[in-house]
Amino acid sequence: MVMATNKKAKIKHDTYTPKLYFAVRIRGAPGMKRKILDTLKMLRMHKVNHGVLIWAEKSYRGMLNKCKDYIAFGEIEEKTLVRLLRVRGRIEGNKPLTDEHLKNLTEYKNISEFAKALLDGKIQYRENDVYKLKPVFRLHPPRKGHRGNIKKHYGEGGTLGNVGPYINDIIHKML
Repeated sequence: MVMATNKKAKIKHDTYTPKLYFAVRIRGAPGMKRKILDTLKMLRMHKVNHGVLIWAEKSYRGMLNKCKDYIAFGEIEEKTLVRLLRVRGRIEGNKPLTDEHLKNLTEYKNISEFAKALLDGKIQYRENDVYKLKPVFRLHPPRKGHRGNIKKHYGEGGTLGNVGPYINDIIHKML
């Protein structure tokens, strides 16, 4: 009977629905391996304090895990996403994202409806679904600094790696 329960525990289910993650680059490039630098470029995190919205699909999760020594990432909440889009969202020409722009560019009336649709998975933050919106959020350095050390992972008292819901606090400090 013990063997039967172990086999049931090893069965994987593919009912995983991807979640919306936010990733922020914490550390710079000196001493970085070329593969990690290329992965950060694919994620569009070219500079420190650049953040992006990422769907946690299998390929993107692998990219995030590869770069975990240089970035912080976690699942973003709706309230934080709305504030991020209002304060740091940009459209072409480096103009701020407003409700009027969203009415013209998308079928959503305001930023909170747009954020809810993003979190529900109705649309994705890509060129096909969202036209003329910049995919990179240029953030300020965090007020009162990062938690602990920027060379240690979250579990060790630092800021790097998968920080889970703490990413919302990081975003609020960087807006």
